[in-house]
Amino acid sequence: MKKLYSILFVVIGLSLSAQIGVKTNAPKARLDVNGDTNFRGKLAVMNVSDNNKLFEGNNDQVLVSQGEGLPPLWKTLRIPEYEANKFYLIFNNSFSDKTGVTFTSSEESTNGSSRSTSFTKNVAYSSLNRFKKIASLSQPITIYSTQSKTYFQFETVVQAAFPVNDNPDISIDYACGIFVDDKLVNLRQRNIKASSATSTFITHNQIGIAENLSKGQHTVSVACSRLKSYNTNVNLGIGINVASNIDSFITQSSLKVDVYEVPQVFNTILN
Repeated sequence: MKKLYSILFVVIGLSLSAQIGVKTNAPKARLDVNGDTNFRGKLAVMNVSDNNKLFEGNNDQVLVSQGEGLPPLWKTLRIPEYEANKFYLIFNNSFSDKTGVTFTSSEESTNGSSRSTSFTKNVAYSSLNRFKKIASLSQPITIYSTQSKTYFQFETVVQAAFPVNDNPDISIDYACGIFVDDKLVNLRQRNIKASSATSTFITHNQIGIAENLSKGQHTVSVACSRLKSYNTNVNLGIGINVASNIDSFITQSSLKVDVYEVPQVFNTILN
């Protein structure tokens, strides 16, 4: 009976007083408990999006504050499980381009005669003569950790409007580079040669890596150049056709970017 009276007094007190304090003489809320709280039954909050019904949440959900003056919400909290000092795939995307770049015989790069000094890691894009960027492959990426490995896979088709090959050989040297923030991180040089058929084309594949880029946003880009021509003055196309035996669908370029990081920032995801 004493317990029943105590409960009645508390209920009456809550209804009569604006604020009730437990183990505190200065309550800061309608019910202010200064100490541990145990729940052996239900814990429900008002769901304002469903006619203010009381909602007890689902299994494994947590209460999340919406800010001052608003009731909390039940949310599903997903925290990825990461092992210390191991790399995880954080970013993955692919980009494509059908515009490409073309070069006439008068657009040969002067870097072609000094390749060993011109094509060094981290050389600035602005210092490379007559390199052209493949427009839609210039894209932003974000790095979140100080330990990272960023992999690049670039693929395109290169075509020259060659006649049938003769003696001496007809060919063109060219180069394509992958850049991060306009700094060279990978470069591949190749030669396309005339064959027994006109308008030769070849597939160009290139893989590069950049380690421990600084945290924050970076811009990835691809640029190519015509280096030197041998016994020919025909047009060269990289990522675009320069003859009608193939089209822009076949010659389109692609760039795949994968960023692996040792996680240092954990962004929880709330549903």
